[in-house]
Amino acid sequence: MSNSNVKSTTEKLLLDVQGNTAILTINNPPANTWDDESLPALKKLIEDLNADLDIYALVVTGQGDKFFSAGADLNKFADGDKAVARHMARIFGEAFETLQAFRGVSIAAINGYAMGGGLECALACDIRIAEAQAQMALPEAAVGLLPCAGGTQNLSWLVGEGWAKRMILCGERVTAEKAEKIGLVEEVVGKGEALATAIALAEKVAKQSPVAVSACKTLVHNARGNNSLAVGCMQERELFVDLFHTQDQKEGVNAFLEKRKPEWKNA
Repeated sequence: MSNSNVKSTTEKLLLDVQGNTAILTINNPPANTWDDESLPALKKLIEDLNADLDIYALVVTGQGDKFFSAGADLNKFADGDKAVARHMARIFGEAFETLQAFRGVSIAAINGYAMGGGLECALACDIRIAEAQAQMALPEAAVGLLPCAGGTQNLSWLVGEGWAKRMILCGERVTAEKAEKIGLVEEVVGKGEALATAIALAEKVAKQSPVAVSACKTLVHNARGNNSLAVGCMQERELFVDLFHTQDQKEGVNAFLEKRKPEWKNA
């Protein structure tokens, strides 16, 4: 077990730490919706996990066996208050952008419906594992809204413009099987198996140098931008050399040569 002192500031987000893996459970029944209490708490939690160098990976899942998360609580938008809309859009964006920038590897264990902001939460993670019964959608346009927490951007990047338009413009809901085919999720498992599968994958992260993982993740994310391939390759070389300023680089190479398990310093 880790000695992590990171705590959640709300009962709507449950945190458990197993070794080098933090397990975050969205706990707001009946549909695990996000609100103005849980979103700032998520941002704070990720920031605290970033500061805990014993944490290498983060698994996000939903409480219960029906919902990963149904997204925003639409009661917040019922009266058409623009100030409320601006506030909610801001805290949604800040929370999921912080999740996306998490220092380690984040894995969404999609254990049921992932709708709207729920799917945007999963999209902000590095890897998505879905249970066979899970369904995913960005249905905001059906209620006169749009995905405002990275949905239009991240979905397009993962599945391409055509499927992003089908899901966002046509309101098409996809099954876990279809999601895997179009690249929305990386793996489909049986009902009740997503969390264990995600934790097992997270444990593999602990075998990697945390410093190297963080650098690699930065480069992969940079590839989404407008940088040319030449710029991206140059950044790769620069960050590669930067790793030689770290203890982990020396430990990793020498552990391999000495045929032993590395002891990462995350420094």
